[in-house]
Amino acid sequence: MSEIVVHADGASRGNPGAAAGGAVVLDPDSGDVMAQLGVLCGIASNNVAEYRGMIEALRLLRTWNTEQPIRVRLDSKLVVEQMSGRWKVKHPDMKLLVKEAFEVIGPLTVHFEWVPREDNALADAAANKALDDGRDYLIIRGVSEAV
Repeated sequence: MSEIVVHADGASRGNPGAAAGGAVVLDPDSGDVMAQLGVLCGIASNNVAEYRGMIEALRLLRTWNTEQPIRVRLDSKLVVEQMSGRWKVKHPDMKLLVKEAFEVIGPLTVHFEWVPREDNALADAAANKALDDGRDYLIIRGVSEAV
């Protein structure tokens, strides 16, 4: 069974500063973008924003009732290593995000992979779109809806 690929990223203007998470969900066969989303995070760090983008993409996939495995690609080594269980989560805010992420994952099969920043441009653009537009958004196969 082929994997659904999610690219997630965070943008923070100030780090911490005005922040948003973003993600794209790619079709496992064609590689085409199936969904794009952005979520505002208020004043937050880039890592918090990256967690939010990932969590919201996984939350969306849960609504699709997919049984396909999911590969989440992120350019934050911290998020990848924490979600993979290789690094301890020390910061209280991060502990809450990790807990929420695993609750959202639930029955899904999810693998986490680090990618260089330049390979995560679509997710970066999704996060920055939310910041630039000042609102959360969701686009599914060309159908746009504000969240």
